[in-house]
Amino acid sequence: MTDALKALVWDVDGTLAETERDGHRVAFNRAFADAGLPWHWDEAQYGELLRVTGGKERLLRWWQRVDPAAAAAQDAPQRIAMWHALKTRHYEALVAVGAVALRPGVEALLRAARAEGLPLAIATTTQPANVQALLGHTLGAGAVGWFACIGAGDVVPRKKPAPDIYRWVLKRLALLPHEALAIEDSAPGVAAARAAGVPVVAVRSAYTRDDDLRGVLAEFGSLGDVDLAGLRRLHARAVSA
Repeated sequence: MTDALKALVWDVDGTLAETERDGHRVAFNRAFADAGLPWHWDEAQYGELLRVTGGKERLLRWWQRVDPAAAAAQDAPQRIAMWHALKTRHYEALVAVGAVALRPGVEALLRAARAEGLPLAIATTTQPANVQALLGHTLGAGAVGWFACIGAGDVVPRKKPAPDIYRWVLKRLALLPHEALAIEDSAPGVAAARAAGVPVVAVRSAYTRDDDLRGVLAEFGSLGDVDLAGLRRLHARAVSA
């Protein structure tokens, strides 16, 4: 088994940026207002809802709680898709005005990997439009092209903690699981990477301070606390153990 690291695979929400509290949550609430819905998610409520991965899935879970009959109606999937599309537009607008920034150390690691020719990829439950907006407004118009593969949204039927998105990304990178290193912030993300056989490091986000992140190679307070050489060493030790 080779110990060469051949790709960094990044989660997005909470890992690349603290998107949830001041990005997605605010965008959901604005979408609810647009749609005339009497819903508002405060910070604590949204933290609880984050146990459900995927925005549309989160909407359905909430709707089932507050109005189960309506959530079971035949047109429920179409209504959820409409509300989620509204939310995505609001999220893109928030990112465009600088409401969401990359977390410390993220840009340095991305640029170091590019400088060394180490492929980058993304494995996330968020929608492709959200990923594109975040990358474009924080790193520049060409930043989407920094990534050899972006696995996002509904490209797989099961979202984290299922391993599907990592397997999808690995297939397109033509890599074995141990040849990549995942960077995650949450228990579902860590579980997804590990279930796919991908070694993983973690950096907790505002909403994942109490998550069970057992099984990670290392946990950092900030990605500014590690450089690419350090990630390579962690990966090499893991795959040679």
